[in-house]
Order: sequence, then C-alpha cells, then structure tokens
Amino acid sequence: MFKFIKIIFSVVLIQLTVVSISYSEEKNVKDCFEKVNRATFAFNMALDKVLFRPVAIGYRKLPSPIRTGTSNALNNLSNLVTIPNNILQGDFKAAGNNSIRFIINTTLGVVGIFDPANALGFEKLEKEDFGQTFGTMGIGEGCYLVLPVIGPSTVRDAVGSLISMTGGDAWYNVTIRNDTRYFNESDYYFSKLGEGVDFRAKNLESFDSLEKNSIDFYATVRSLYLQDRKRKISNLKVKTDTMDDSDWDDLDN
Repeated sequence: MFKFIKIIFSVVLIQLTVVSISYSEEKNVKDCFEKVNRATFAFNMALDKVLFRPVAIGYRKLPSPIRTGTSNALNNLSNLVTIPNNILQGDFKAAGNNSIRFIINTTLGVVGIFDPANALGFEKLEKEDFGQTFGTMGIGEGCYLVLPVIGPSTVRDAVGSLISMTGGDAWYNVTIRNDTRYFNESDYYFSKLGEGVDFRAKNLESFDSLEKNSIDFYATVRSLYLQDRKRKISNLKVKTDTMDDSDWDDLDN
C-alpha cells in the first residue's frame, strides 16, 4: 500500500517538473491531464460503488455514540498536521487552541473519543494541511489531478500530501517512518481509511443527489473540490456541498 502511494506521488512530481503551470485571467486551474483524470475518476467511482458506498451505508447504521467517538478520535489525530500548519501560517492563536485541544482530548478524552476540550472553551477549528499553507503563501494550485483511490487533488495539494508523508505528519512518523513498539503501520492506514469512510458517510445523500443531477459529474466534482480548497485557504465560514465534515451530533439532529 505504501509503495503504491509512493508511486502515485512520484508520478505527480514528474508531472510537476515537465508541465508549465499557466492560468487564465480568472485564475482557473488548468486540467492538464483531463483524459487520464477522467479515466482515474471512472475507476474511483466504480470502486466507490462496490466498496466505499456500501461500507459508508453500513457505518451509518452504527449507534450515534460510536460514530461520534470515531469521528472525534480521527479529528484529534488530524491536529498533528493542523498544528504545524497553523504555525507555518502565522496563526499562533489557532495553534495554541488546537495544541490544548489535543492534550486535553488525548488524555481526559480517552485518545480523542470524547471532546472535553470543547466544554472547557477550546472549540474545534478548521483542519489545515500543507496544501492550504502553500495556498496562503500565494502558490497556485497547478494542474488539477485525480489520484487513484485518494480522489481529487492538485499538484500543489499532492506535493503538500507528500510532505506529510515525509516527516510533516507526526502520526505517520510514529506509525510508519519510525520503528516503535506501540504502533504499527496498519494503525496509520486504518485511520486514513476511517477518515474516508466517515467523510463519505456524512455526505452520502448530498453526493448521491449531486451525481444524479449532474450533466458532467466529473466537472462538477472538480469544481466543488477547487471551490472547497479556496474556501479553506481563505478561512471562509461556509460549507461546500458534499464537502461537509460536521460533527455527527449536528448531522443527526
């Protein structure tokens, strides 16, 4: 699995070096590899129909406390990437808030299953990653990409993900990069799989509706992904359709 992901990002880096990144006056992302992207998108959609969607439907049937606890724990782990990116973006207030949240929820919250930090006044903030940090630095998206299994991305976001996997993610470091007695490689991959299933389950109806009503589903997903990335880079407090990562308590109400 890890070798497969390394191959994906090696291809991305090769594309980055051979493609001249250009923008129109409206700064739309150039879909440099549209034919390959559409083929990969079709593969991902087929995989979703036979695997991820059925798993997401089954996940939705679990009791709310289990889903909420799983989502809380995964969100707690994401702070290990969010905090360094808060610092890189100069948002030290958010970095402090998320650091305290991580400490409280990892200890009192039983590895993040519960969220006592929120009750103590340290609210859950938007996740940050290296792709968003590059965006705040003024680096353009580059060519749009659809990665196998992983899904929509851009050259900038793919490089950001590669940085996470080469030292920028403490969770990756302790599970895969370093040989520790407490964690295994499978812990990392299960957490990433859990993030995907949790996110897919939260957006089940909206994603199905979008697919049903889209003339060109590929173009619609591309547009929504790029809108969502711009929203996150600008820290706008709005949600993009099919990109909702709300708490399960809010969704169930």
